[in-house]
Amino acid sequence: MRTVLITGTSSGIGLATAVAAARAGFTTVATMRDPGRADALREAADRAGVALDVRRLDVTDAESIASCVQGIGERHGRLDAVVNNAGISNFDPTMEMSTMEALRANLEVNFFGVVAVSRAAMPQLRASRGRLVTIGSVHGVVGQPFNEAYCAAKFAVEGFMESLAPVAEAHGVAVSIVVPAFVRGTSFGIFPDVNRGAIQAASGPYAETFADYVDWVVNDGWEGAGQTPDEVAEAVVRTLSAEKPSFRVPTSDWVVDYLDPKLADRDGSAIQTLARTWIAGSRRAEAAT
Repeated sequence: MRTVLITGTSSGIGLATAVAAARAGFTTVATMRDPGRADALREAADRAGVALDVRRLDVTDAESIASCVQGIGERHGRLDAVVNNAGISNFDPTMEMSTMEALRANLEVNFFGVVAVSRAAMPQLRASRGRLVTIGSVHGVVGQPFNEAYCAAKFAVEGFMESLAPVAEAHGVAVSIVVPAFVRGTSFGIFPDVNRGAIQAASGPYAETFADYVDWVVNDGWEGAGQTPDEVAEAVVRTLSAEKPSFRVPTSDWVVDYLDPKLADRDGSAIQTLARTWIAGSRRAEAAT
């Protein structure tokens, strides 16, 4: 049975993915920074009639990551897939409100945490010829005004994984980014934790611009963008199970339409095909043609 490690499973996409992966037949290691917050996950697993291996993993703590990954190998004998889901929501306009400390904290979780988990898991993924899947965002492709820090982290994840993918593939590991828009009922919903008045008051010369932007979002900018965690989880499980998964996996038609003005290469296959020739060497490149 294939074993998958999923980070950030206390709620939202991570919780839904853990349950969906277990239902699909994966031995599922569901991790979170604080296992004391696992009640909702355990209740969802009980309703679905599946078993989970719940463990602590803090993506900003190297010792926590190493201990978790090692423990999976010891208990289950293999690791076939990782889903990098853990992240923090951030809507803190950098130019006026955010501090450099807050920006670094955002990157620590949303980017460096992804890198750290991926690095720790890669030896076992190479051994199993497994999958490395990361939850990205439309804001990792198209920048969102007044959300510079979160977009910067997600852009960094896109660049890191796009660069890693052909190298990992050469060693048997498929790399994918699953790209949702807003997810209803989570901290990543449409302006879930924004005090519009407070931000506007603190926005200085950008106050009027911020007001116009929020009006656009609330009135029609993100109409039809929302998805449920279960819908995103289905896309993750399809990616884990696909014989040859795409690099970039949009989770809805809305996402496809939103990304189209920016991306001619929707699923990343054209760039990955080109990049493979850069590392194949002349003999392997000839053999591949």
